[in-house]
Amino acid sequence: MSQDLLLAIDQGTQSVRAMLFDLQGELVARHQVHIEPYRAEQPGWAEQDCDYFWENLCRACQGLWLNYPELRSRVIAASLTTQRASVVCLDKDFQPLRPAVIWLDQRRTSAFPQLPLWLNLAVNTIGQGETLRQFRSKAECNWIAADEPEIWKKTEHYALLSGYLTLKLTGNLIDAIASQVGYIPFDFRKQDWAGALDLKWHALTVKRQQLPPLVAAGQPLGVISADAARDTGIPAGLTLYASGADKACEVLGSGALTPDTGNLSYGTTATFNTCNPKYIEPMPFVPPYPAALPGHYNSEIIVQRGYWMVNWFKREFAAAEVQEAEVLNIAAEQLFDRLLRESPPGAMGLTLQPFWNPGVKYPGPEAKGAIIGFGDVHTRAHLYRAIIEGIGYALREGKERLEKRNGIAIRQLRVS
Repeated sequence: MSQDLLLAIDQGTQSVRAMLFDLQGELVARHQVHIEPYRAEQPGWAEQDCDYFWENLCRACQGLWLNYPELRSRVIAASLTTQRASVVCLDKDFQPLRPAVIWLDQRRTSAFPQLPLWLNLAVNTIGQGETLRQFRSKAECNWIAADEPEIWKKTEHYALLSGYLTLKLTGNLIDAIASQVGYIPFDFRKQDWAGALDLKWHALTVKRQQLPPLVAAGQPLGVISADAARDTGIPAGLTLYASGADKACEVLGSGALTPDTGNLSYGTTATFNTCNPKYIEPMPFVPPYPAALPGHYNSEIIVQRGYWMVNWFKREFAAAEVQEAEVLNIAAEQLFDRLLRESPPGAMGLTLQPFWNPGVKYPGPEAKGAIIGFGDVHTRAHLYRAIIEGIGYALREGKERLEKRNGIAIRQLRVS
């Protein structure tokens, strides 16, 4: 059996992990570093220093080699996946001009480029005026151009976090096609930057020359530079291959590669995905994202704050479990299973609507989270169950929506 290993780096929202897999896909070793998801200079903002991501990526890799020094020489290739829709502004020397704007950011701008009259009329005629207004309002590049014009003038390069970390690893500003998710001028059907006549160029301030080249999953992005090797401990000259965004890699890794197989992702953002060689919009005018399987699309339903709500519960209501977990040297979430055993299915009528963050199309920008049905019988255990059940039913609704859109029944589920 081959002794070769593959290095996978996962830069998530709440942690960064460096992992080694054998050629059969079995996890051999891993090291995880927990991170602060973001800083909020103002209510609704979510930013993080670009160097903070790089420093913790280095810590994760160095921790892996420290714990498993004998495995380093067996690594033959590497790949990177990151959280989606987090953007970085770089100057002409490829240096960050400001903190990265994280996908959880909720700021809005009304100072976006005006559409030509004919285009504005066409968009409104098909009933998508509000969808386009939301797209322009939420686009980070539009906010930066309007509120930090001096920063935007210096922005020679505009990339997602995946592109920035690829730059730090290889010295090349380049990115994976399957990492392109966000308020960017990307043609999701063609899986490339939008064509010259695409309306996204009218809607956004970013220009084509500011964006990095893209390559398909499985193709090389470059090799680990000497500087990156010094900082991370990854062998210099090792090839870094393109993969995709975190959710795309979860779908691939779970083997949910046909439209009759659903992928459930229990992440900070909870999602239900189906993978399809056809371009199937999960909702009208909401595109499927590029899959980590080249030439395929992931139709996705999102519960934006998803299992982030477990952390919210832990922070606000579970001080006792957190203290007990520290004594037992286990994750506090393991103790939450007791709360499920203490509460019956249905939580005695306590119902949670898990929309702590709204969506553009679903459930809509006006949506708010809610907990209803309280009575004098309810305890923390019922609240925790209501959270888990609320997310679960939202994901079930996503499953049923995708079955209708695909015209194919889901026959099996894969969890990542």
